[in-house]
Amino acid sequence: MPAPRTVNHDCPIRDVLDRVGDAWSVLVIAELDKAPCRFNALRRVIDGVSQRMLAVTLRQLERDGLVTRRVTDGRPPQVTYALTPRGVSLHAALAPLADWAARHQQAIRESRAAFEAAQAAAA
Repeated sequence: MPAPRTVNHDCPIRDVLDRVGDAWSVLVIAELDKAPCRFNALRRVIDGVSQRMLAVTLRQLERDGLVTRRVTDGRPPQVTYALTPRGVSLHAALAPLADWAARHQQAIRESRAAFEAAQAAAA
């Protein structure tokens, strides 16, 4: 029996995957790559995200240095989010993955349906 693997919490890929592997970060990064955006505009274009989850996601992206938050004085104050240079470079790294997903999504759906049909037939 192989020895149990130790978990390295300082692993750079794990750290990045924790951020981009959540439900909303990649979608927020993709939208902000187009242009800086206000909170409610982001909420409108990112289908299914709740106000709370968008706020949490933006806060985590800001904490990681991927997004900036700029408050403009006024009544009411306006908050605009934008990618930092690090956020732009992350988007550039994710773009090939997004392209791959778009090219293969239909085939993956077909594979899933075939697998599920075979499992159902075997049961």
